[in-house]
Amino acid sequence: MSAYRYLGDRLARLTNSPLVGQLCQAVRDERGKCIRGRNGSMLVEFATGRAVVLARQLRKISLTANEPQ
Repeated sequence: MSAYRYLGDRLARLTNSPLVGQLCQAVRDERGKCIRGRNGSMLVEFATGRAVVLARQLRKISLTANEPQ
């Protein structure tokens, strides 16, 4: 499973969004592909629920046994 860390866009960082810096998982369709928008957005799922974020602000990370999911 692909895990990402959301860096936040300019507005999210200025408004101190709680999603900035959080881990998230990519939401996949029935074919197993990530759901991407035409404008470079991506549907991801945070611990608090799903959100559409700019894919350029996501960084792929590898989950280890020490890091929570």
